[in-house]
Amino acid sequence: LVTAQEELFEARKVADTQPQFFNAAKEKLKNWKLSDNQIAQILQSGTVKEELPIHADVSGYVTEKMVNLGDYVNKGKALYQIANLNSVWVLFDIYESDMPWVRKGDEVVFTIPSLPGENFKGRISYIDPVINPMTRVAKARIEIGNAGLRLKPEMFASGTVKAKQPIASEAITIPKSAVMWTGERSVVYIKNTTSNGVNFVLRDVTLGPSLGNGFIVKEGLQEGDEIAVNGTFSIDAAAQLAGKPSMMNPEGGPAMTGHNHGGMKMGDDKGTGGSDHSEMDMGDPGLENKTDHSDMNQRMTATATFKNQLKQVLSAYLELKDALVNDNAAKSNAAAKKVLSALEHVDMKQLTDKKAHGHWMTISKEISNSANSISKISDIKAQRDHFKHLSAHLSKGVKLFGVDQKIYEQFCPMADNNKGAYWLSTTKEIKNPYFGEAMLTCGEITDEM
Repeated sequence: LVTAQEELFEARKVADTQPQFFNAAKEKLKNWKLSDNQIAQILQSGTVKEELPIHADVSGYVTEKMVNLGDYVNKGKALYQIANLNSVWVLFDIYESDMPWVRKGDEVVFTIPSLPGENFKGRISYIDPVINPMTRVAKARIEIGNAGLRLKPEMFASGTVKAKQPIASEAITIPKSAVMWTGERSVVYIKNTTSNGVNFVLRDVTLGPSLGNGFIVKEGLQEGDEIAVNGTFSIDAAAQLAGKPSMMNPEGGPAMTGHNHGGMKMGDDKGTGGSDHSEMDMGDPGLENKTDHSDMNQRMTATATFKNQLKQVLSAYLELKDALVNDNAAKSNAAAKKVLSALEHVDMKQLTDKKAHGHWMTISKEISNSANSISKISDIKAQRDHFKHLSAHLSKGVKLFGVDQKIYEQFCPMADNNKGAYWLSTTKEIKNPYFGEAMLTCGEITDEM
């Protein structure tokens, strides 16, 4: 830089006869990022300056300092990173299962937690063509004006995109609450009206892509079919008691005039082997339907003792969840046995309400079946398939009766071959039990209980 200034002074002496040399000397200083105004000041002073301010080519805010005083700087080395925040990019994660729905140009409405009560809009200008192999997401970019610099780098944003169906527009869609899973099958209950009244009939369906709160149905339903969208567990329990086809017994069987709780504690042990509940009216899907099945999604009264016993089941379940998070099949076996043990100590006599008793009977049976399967297999993929079913039923139990503790229901859209699956956690931190270390943080919180 000193040499370049000296050359400038020498070239000025012959500027009238050899102006090209003078211009070349000035261009050399411009290569040092000196402006025309700074060069004019140097010529005016007539002295060589050892320190000169260097101005950035753009205006903005310094987001990163990349040199310190005394550092040796090579040609082309970046000194500072500067960002013009008058316009910003908002980057959204798109799950692999949601990519068929999202297109360039789609409008996204998003919110910022630190700016509550405000909605922002923008259109997707770019979608990353490559999926991150660890998180299984691609990035979608929105470019938006930032008047007043309210949007700041690294703020968290949550957005919703309204997309058109990637398949035929006449496709049938149903709410997720209408679907029951057995691990291999997806079933719904169809409303059937006869001269004897209204009943519900089990039907297998083949599901397509997830729609957030619903599914597209590929096979099994026709336009005009009426289905139960709430209280499906209660309908299924009534079908089991009546010996009709149900989720776990699609062929049906003899009607239950009582029930065996499989060693489950039913109260005190003073010479009683169980309780005969044959007088209890649990409803019959083959008779006129007068029961409001929507109460399966409403909190029911339970004693503090029952809640504490359910909490012990939840505690064992959380051990199972953590074992799957850590990809440990052996610990999953052991934790599943703890779930079974805790389940046996749940005193169903604590539930004096007939509906509550019937709901728990259905839920506990499914939890027991799933936990028993997990305890007997060493294939962690198969364990996770049963864990999905266990989680769905335990979630119903916690929602119905409560455990006097905040519980988070979390969801991974990539699980179960992109159909998605839920699990329960006592913390907001996402630790995915369906993929473990491979996709540890894939998921989101969908509900708080």
